[in-house]
Amino acid sequence: MSMNSPAYRRFALASALIVAAPLALAMGNRPKADDEATNEATNARIQPVAKVDLAAAAPKAAAGSRTGEEIYKGVCGACHDAGVAGAPKTGDKGVWASRLGLGLDGLTKSAIKGKNAMPPKGGSDATDAELARAIAFMANKSGASFSAK
Repeated sequence: MSMNSPAYRRFALASALIVAAPLALAMGNRPKADDEATNEATNARIQPVAKVDLAAAAPKAAAGSRTGEEIYKGVCGACHDAGVAGAPKTGDKGVWASRLGLGLDGLTKSAIKGKNAMPPKGGSDATDAELARAIAFMANKSGASFSAK
């Protein structure tokens, strides 16, 4: 049978219809791309191996209203818990004894300006009142009985 013969052309056309007809029927039954079930199924098939869910950050307390403990835990404790860079370790009454003699006002003035390796206000955005509360919190853990409002 020659490729130009009428028999060959009929055979080629019949073969093409046999292959194409089921494909055309299958495509006609496919759900539309905007079908919600299809989109969900597609998303499930291409879902990544891992997934990260970001939680909203806790609301930040308004400046000026944070407690001494909040400031201490958020800023001061990074150095004063372990005595980093010569910072007096919170709770070490021997190291704090001479410092406590300055009183809350003296310690606060020193912290506002910065001391040794500690930057002004410990590098925090604390107000002076919040800083005083943090110092009172830390000093009280180290043998003082300061009261800061």
